[in-house]
Amino acid sequence: MTLMRYEPWSLLNQLSREIERLHESGDRDEPAITADWSPAVDIREESDGYVLHADLPGVDPKDIEVHMENGVLTIRGERKRESEEEREGYKRVERVRGSFFRRFALPDTADSDNISARCQNGVLEVRIPKQAKVQPRRITVEG
Repeated sequence: MTLMRYEPWSLLNQLSREIERLHESGDRDEPAITADWSPAVDIREESDGYVLHADLPGVDPKDIEVHMENGVLTIRGERKRESEEEREGYKRVERVRGSFFRRFALPDTADSDNISARCQNGVLEVRIPKQAKVQPRRITVEG
């Protein structure tokens, strides 16, 4: 039988180390990005590229920003508040409102110059084509 040492604070210490690591690696000039909600996203690889679908019902396409920088695709925006319904002192709000934010690291094969996005029926579709494959070539050695 193997004896295991019980360390009651190990998980807390590990969490503390992770938080310190995040603070050390973060860019202090960039403000922290917070979001009120996060849209559900499906990503599919096709032969000629990648297709990303994000569920954004009730979000106006003009309130959606899609950015590509340093191999990272960023989707952010906001679902604005509508008039809330209130009757006889009861109020019910189930749908999340406010800002949203998602980031995705793209593979090296992605063609970042030809990314396209469109929003239809509350679904954002981002198409990320793959780069044309570079064919290997033989290099002659002079002697």
